[in-house]
Amino acid sequence: MTDSVSQKIKSIAQEIPQDVRLIAITKQVSVERMREAYSTGVRDFGENRLQEALTKRELLQDLDDINWHFIGHIQKNKAKKVIENFDWIHSLDSLALAQRLNRLAIELKRMPKVFLQVKVLPDPNKYGWEVTNLLQDLEQLNLCQQLDIQGLMTILPLGLSSAETLAAFQKTQKLATTIQQKNYSNLKMQELSMGMSGDYLLAIQAGATMIRLGRIIFGERH
Repeated sequence: MTDSVSQKIKSIAQEIPQDVRLIAITKQVSVERMREAYSTGVRDFGENRLQEALTKRELLQDLDDINWHFIGHIQKNKAKKVIENFDWIHSLDSLALAQRLNRLAIELKRMPKVFLQVKVLPDPNKYGWEVTNLLQDLEQLNLCQQLDIQGLMTILPLGLSSAETLAAFQKTQKLATTIQQKNYSNLKMQELSMGMSGDYLLAIQAGATMIRLGRIIFGERH
């Protein structure tokens, strides 16, 4: 018999430090199973498809202390809805998107917490800044004062060894420190969103403050 959602969460909770936030990634996961995760203490839920997320928000509105995290690529026409409905945005992946979200946040009188998505290793299949480009854009990003820029997010390429994975996470952590030392008023760099079901322990070793776990809690998606 496979472990239940709550058993899996309890088992993971024993492995991770108390100051690391577990975000349950609930793409294609039923509301019933999300409620089971909630009953085990999970309060952070991550979605990457806007329409699916909005439906779930509606069905879970009785659980009013959920923190909703958006982790998918944000299309221009969906940016407003993302700002309206999510407390955290992990997938801010370009200066143009930052400036757009900043304008919308001013209009909507919202101040979302955001991560800058960075590619510390080349990966044509991922969105995000390459390191050099991100460093060039910092000054402009700092002007986006309606965005609460919390830190960096990364998703690593597939097929890395454990040593390569750890090194990439450490590179992300060092980049956050480098940015912090530049003392921009709005680039806090206090949070690191990195690590998924296959590599979260390595991410924690490298300083992750948030890990994004889906498959290891809910099983394979179809």
